[in-house]
Amino acid sequence: MTIAIALLTQDLRLHDNPVLHAAARSADQVVPLFVLDADIEAAGFAAPNRRAFLAGCLADLDSSLHRAGSRLLLRRGSAVAETAKLADEVDAVAVHVAAGVSSFARRREAGLREHFADRLQVHDGSLTALPPGAVAPNGKDHYAVFTPYFRAWQQSTRRPPHRAPRSLRTPDGPSGIDIATLRDARADSPQLPPGGETEARTRWKAWDVAAYEEAHDDLAADGTSRLSPYLHFGCLSATELVDLAERRGGPGAEAFVRQLVWRDFHHQVLAARPDAAWQDYRAKGDGWHTDDREAQAWRQGRTGFPVVDAGMRQLAHEGWMHNRARLLTASFLTKTLYQDWRIGARHFLHFLVDGDIANNQLNWQWVAGTGTDTRPNRVLNPLTQADRLDPDGSYVRRWLPELAHLPGRAIHRPWLLDRPPADYPTPLVDPGETATRLRRGRGLD
Repeated sequence: MTIAIALLTQDLRLHDNPVLHAAARSADQVVPLFVLDADIEAAGFAAPNRRAFLAGCLADLDSSLHRAGSRLLLRRGSAVAETAKLADEVDAVAVHVAAGVSSFARRREAGLREHFADRLQVHDGSLTALPPGAVAPNGKDHYAVFTPYFRAWQQSTRRPPHRAPRSLRTPDGPSGIDIATLRDARADSPQLPPGGETEARTRWKAWDVAAYEEAHDDLAADGTSRLSPYLHFGCLSATELVDLAERRGGPGAEAFVRQLVWRDFHHQVLAARPDAAWQDYRAKGDGWHTDDREAQAWRQGRTGFPVVDAGMRQLAHEGWMHNRARLLTASFLTKTLYQDWRIGARHFLHFLVDGDIANNQLNWQWVAGTGTDTRPNRVLNPLTQADRLDPDGSYVRRWLPELAHLPGRAIHRPWLLDRPPADYPTPLVDPGETATRLRRGRGLD
């Protein structure tokens, strides 16, 4: 009787899981293992929102595995050390794990490789639809611009999705932490979505992808999929989502696939340049403005620019933010206040349930002009954007109750009223000169 270990990381699902699929094919029995890695907690990445969401993901996965005749083994400590202990306990013939792109994932893989040598099987194409490095321009290790990457991605061959295993045999012996003990995890944001593959698949089936092209920029309509937390934890497979969307077809599905390709793009950038997690991808020699009072006002959603503040309050309340609001709030911090993008990236990583190093950091750099954007001096004017993306003020009204009584577009410029609301701050900067600091720093197009 042979036994393989499926070390699960950001692939907490049964459907289209290359790690589980390969482990089941390589041995008679499989031990699905998840390690609450102490190194992640020590680094501060196990933020309360993600910890609470993860608890739901693990409980749901364990339930799904039980229905397949298996169970999830949960342990705490070093992923390498705990996997090695388990391998000794069950005399494992192989260990399977998904390839990652972060520095942490690479260190984990190196440690596993050192211990297990050729017993370790690392699987590409588990966390993204197309593995990093699968396409690259001649003479280079990655694409630095999205559009040519998108063309190459479209012409690439991707693996077909794997079916969920109908049954998995798991030995009775190994013991671990009772998953029920994780239920006490407390989130910072009161309105987190429930975690897990079951919820993720329910949301995908209920979401109208056909309307995505029309609605995805409308802040109030909230027409985005809200699947990003489930993609981050691997409750959904990017490969399967691309396949499902392409089967549906139409402009909405095509626009959604393009967003999934952006996710792949950022992962292949970080895989080639892991230092871009905290260092400028394209250094501009910026002399960032420093003002702790302004940075704190931005964090609290008290900048005096309603659409920016609405986004920041949504983040604090839901642990999630609309994609356009993310761009607006990031542009305000880095271009209007001219503050270092790392200040914003850290704040987002604390609250975002979908807080992903590749997507979060590289999107922040894209907005800040230190990343892959071919127009690094791009500025998103918060007032122009508010008029376009929230024309009647419904999004702002939802998150800023102190302005809810203001009519129509007047809500975006409360300082122009004869009687501005007393409980809402005046703008941090002159609304007519929102790019002044940028102009002093690097110049405009």
